[in-house]
Amino acid sequence: MSRRKAKNGFRLTLSYIVLVILAISAVYPALWVILGSLRPGKSLYSKTLIPSSLTFEHYRELFTSKSYLFGNWYMNTLKISILSMLIGIFLTLLTSYAVSRFRFRGRKTALSTILVLGMFPGFMSMIAIYLLLKEFNLLDTHLALIIVYAAGAPLGGTFIAKGFLDTIPRSLDEAARIDGASNFRIFIRIILPLSRPMLTYMALTQFVGPWVDFIFAKMILRSKEKWTVAVGLYDMVSSNTNTNFTLFAAGAVLIAVPITILFMFLQKFLVEGLTSGASKG
Repeated sequence: MSRRKAKNGFRLTLSYIVLVILAISAVYPALWVILGSLRPGKSLYSKTLIPSSLTFEHYRELFTSKSYLFGNWYMNTLKISILSMLIGIFLTLLTSYAVSRFRFRGRKTALSTILVLGMFPGFMSMIAIYLLLKEFNLLDTHLALIIVYAAGAPLGGTFIAKGFLDTIPRSLDEAARIDGASNFRIFIRIILPLSRPMLTYMALTQFVGPWVDFIFAKMILRSKEKWTVAVGLYDMVSSNTNTNFTLFAAGAVLIAVPITILFMFLQKFLVEGLTSGASKG
C-alpha cells in the first residue's frame, strides 16, 4: 500500500513538474513580447526581462505615424474576420445539419468528398483561387478574402459539427414536426440553442484563422490601405532599413487582444451550453 502511494505521489509530482515547464514555455515568450512593447528604443534585446523604464510611445506611434496605417489595417482585419466567421458558421451549420438529419442520394459521397478535400493544405489551391478571383475582378478586395475564408469553413468544420448534431436526440425533431414545425423552424428554435458549445468552438476557429492569416492576404491585397494587420506588421520589419521590433511587438500585443477577449467571452457560453443543452425527459 505504501509503495502504491509512493508511486502515485511520484507520478503526481512528475505531472506538476511537466505542467510547470509547459506553463513557463508558453508564458515567458508572451511576457517578453508584452514587456518588449513597453521598452524604450527599437531593439527587443535586453539583459533583463523587466525593462528599467516603461513607455507607451510605441502604441501611440502605431496610430499616429504617417508611415503606418495600423488603425486602418486593424479595422480591415476585424471586418474580414467577423464577416468570415458569421458566414462560415452559417454555411457549416447548414451543411452539417443537412448531412446529420436527412438521408438523400449522394450523402455518403458528399461526406467522403468533404473529408478528402479537408486533408489537403489550403495553400495548394491558392494559384487556382488567385486566377479565379482575377477573372471576377476581385483581386485587392476584402470581399475576395471573405468569400474564400467563409467558403472554406465547411471543409474543416462539417464533421465536427455533424458529430455534435448527431448527439441531439431526433425525438426533439419528431415532436416539433408533430406540432407543425418546419425543418427551418426546427433548425432555428431547437438545433441552434442546443449547439452553443459547438458554436463557441466554431466561432473561435473561424475568427482566429482570418485574423492571423498572412500568406493568402499578402497574395490578394496589393494596396497598402487595404492590408490586414499581419501583412502590415510584416512590412514593418521585412526590409533591412526598418528594424523597429518594439513597434512590431506593440502591434503583436494588439493582435492578441481580440482573440483573448473572444475566448474569455465565449468561455462563459461554453459552460452554459454544456449545462443547459441536455435533453430533459
